[in-house]
Amino acid sequence: MAIIEIKNIAKTFGTYEALKDINLTVEDQEFMVLLGASGCGKTTLLRIIAGLESPTQGEVWIGDRRIDHLPARERGISMVFQNYAIFPHMTVAENIGFGLKMSKIPADELKRRVEKNAELMHIEHLLKRYSGELSGGQRQRVAVARALAMEPDVILMDEPLSNLDALLRLEMRAELKGVLQQSNTTAIYVTHDQVEAMSLADRVSVMNAGEIVQADKPMELYRNPATQFVASFIGSPPMNFLIASNTSNGFWVIENETLSGPSIAEQSILLAIRPEDVRLSDSGLPAVVRLVEPLGPHLLVTTDVGSNQFRAILDSDSQIQEGQKIFLKPNVERIRWFHPETYRAVF
Repeated sequence: MAIIEIKNIAKTFGTYEALKDINLTVEDQEFMVLLGASGCGKTTLLRIIAGLESPTQGEVWIGDRRIDHLPARERGISMVFQNYAIFPHMTVAENIGFGLKMSKIPADELKRRVEKNAELMHIEHLLKRYSGELSGGQRQRVAVARALAMEPDVILMDEPLSNLDALLRLEMRAELKGVLQQSNTTAIYVTHDQVEAMSLADRVSVMNAGEIVQADKPMELYRNPATQFVASFIGSPPMNFLIASNTSNGFWVIENETLSGPSIAEQSILLAIRPEDVRLSDSGLPAVVRLVEPLGPHLLVTTDVGSNQFRAILDSDSQIQEGQKIFLKPNVERIRWFHPETYRAVF
């Protein structure tokens, strides 16, 4: 059982707190993604699990073994890096089998694992080639095959697809999760790309300023963000935010549009709605169109609602012109409400 438990992990560099009391459990064979902007601490946390950094405080467990005091080679972990780390003087087969050779695996077992994982990554026809003869996508497949060949309890991946072009990233995303499911390996994957996170993960841990602000299934994060930060980070384009004023009994008014919402004592509240969850109407939020972007199946329309920028995703057949005044009706069931001071979800 490769359950990973991260308990009260903190990391400081001088006076800078890179990680602040991180607690996280990754279940056996789960694909967990650490998602956040540059500098949020996700790679530092991954390196602590791998044994490439030491925590200032806290513990890391895999199953019933505490590993944070062990050297990297004794942790039962494989890692895939952003820059592939493929040896140029070795063939693909030698690269895949490098870790096995260092572990003194018998030759027949080494050959079996190399061929098995090369086939799994669809590079069995490249085994005799050198890295200089490979594309970026093929090199990344070699790196993943090398990690899987070790049959680790845990595989860690640090932005492994970021150096690939858009089409290759799409192809690799489609294959990577299935490959890891076949290998029965617990995986932690670091990325700043929310599309990768949402498409790959069983669960996503959203990080900000050294903390995990929400860890949940991808669609739960998308539909029910716990904080305004998550709401603004997940989704492209992100949620729209408007201040609503309290009338009474759970009704809130924005630009003369009255909406039902939570019954709380505050005089104002932050309303959040995704661009795809509004529609054109004869009444609703008055909006002035600033920009219309045709995106094939739909239009991305940027408007002003009062003094606030507000985006809507509308049908591509909508006849909308820049400068036009329109009315946008939010789907009340899709509204997320946030406390105006704590920025945490209240409904």
